[in-house]
Amino acid sequence: METTQTKNLEEILKVVRSVAWGATEILRSYYRREANKGNLDVNEDKKDGPITAADLAANHYILEKLQEVFAPDSFGYLSEETYQETDPIPQDWVWIIDPLDGTRDFIDKTGEYALHIALVYKGHPVVSVVGIPEAKKLYFAAKHQGTFVETPDGIVRPIRVSGRNQMKDLFLVVSRTHRDDRFQELINSLPLKDCNYMGSVGGKISTILEQKSDVYASLSGKSAPKDWDFAAPELLLIEAGGKFTNFDGTPLAYNKGDVEQWGGLIASNGHCHELLCQKAIKLLSKIDDK
Repeated sequence: METTQTKNLEEILKVVRSVAWGATEILRSYYRREANKGNLDVNEDKKDGPITAADLAANHYILEKLQEVFAPDSFGYLSEETYQETDPIPQDWVWIIDPLDGTRDFIDKTGEYALHIALVYKGHPVVSVVGIPEAKKLYFAAKHQGTFVETPDGIVRPIRVSGRNQMKDLFLVVSRTHRDDRFQELINSLPLKDCNYMGSVGGKISTILEQKSDVYASLSGKSAPKDWDFAAPELLLIEAGGKFTNFDGTPLAYNKGDVEQWGGLIASNGHCHELLCQKAIKLLSKIDDK
């Protein structure tokens, strides 16, 4: 990494943590209908699902605050709310932002929504923050520096994945809603202990960080998750001792031009990761041969 071309990652992380706390307060105010006179202004016509005034307000805040420090001529910006289909962003350093991951959960008042901000260098995350507003927690990591969780009182503590290392003892976490029949059959066939359900991807990964879950799986169908769904959660999990790969074991890459992350993905506490990948591939092949 060309450290002479950028600020120290630790200093970058301090800025991003401050921005993320501000954005979580915006989301919480909309969630409680304290802003905009209680009108979430839901637009159901968005291609990939509903968009709310909260998405836009948080997105505006994040971009404004980051661009005050990280000039757009040196840092690219890839945000769910401003993305337009294009070639890869030319800068080596790119911010990948989802101001509100789990919009449907936000609207349905499950509380299971999150905020994602990641800085990627040449396609791979080096700084990441995931905010869970309703839990009042901020998870953050920088490459090779570990993962930490922070609460509003300023208390920061390191966090690590579980030590469970037998497949039969592992807890799976998957989406409450985004599961087609093919994916449902796959997760039903995995020989794991039990299954937890959670809204946002950031929320799912936080359950692995908190040792409530051990494995997260995703499988694209008619649509696929996007760069902003995975970039921030990935680094958090890796720095906490876990693994985050495609089914074939290859790492994810971001800012490729096509923001869709097609195929299957497994994130885990790392102890049975390769075995889980092999099992998923075999099971999926059987499912598809029916």
